[in-house]
Amino acid sequence: MGPFLLVTIQVDLYDRLALTLEADLVQMVQKTSARGVLIDISAVSIVDSFMGRIIGNIASMSKILDAETVVVGMQPAVAITLIELGLPLKGVYTALNMEKGMNLLKSMIDTSGDDEDTDLSDDDISTE
Repeated sequence: MGPFLLVTIQVDLYDRLALTLEADLVQMVQKTSARGVLIDISAVSIVDSFMGRIIGNIASMSKILDAETVVVGMQPAVAITLIELGLPLKGVYTALNMEKGMNLLKSMIDTSGDDEDTDLSDDDISTE
């Protein structure tokens, strides 16, 4: 979808499938020069420590390739499990649903995509 890759995980991933997803996704980020990765895990009922690390790895490798990662649709039980496992998903942003995730990616690309420095005077900034 434009500069973003959209990944929908429809089944609970076992280890080999998760590793394949990781490799394929990072390869697609590089191949397409994607600026963002949106991973929908709303159909996933269980995220173990291995899957949590895979999501973190995807985010880290995508960041190296200049892409942000947003995970959407996380079930409350999955969020609780990740916290209880103590998995810090560094570089992984979360959003409630796909629409909010896309908006988050767009805002991150808009703010970080400007390579040229622009100076704003006080007249250019509105606080209303």
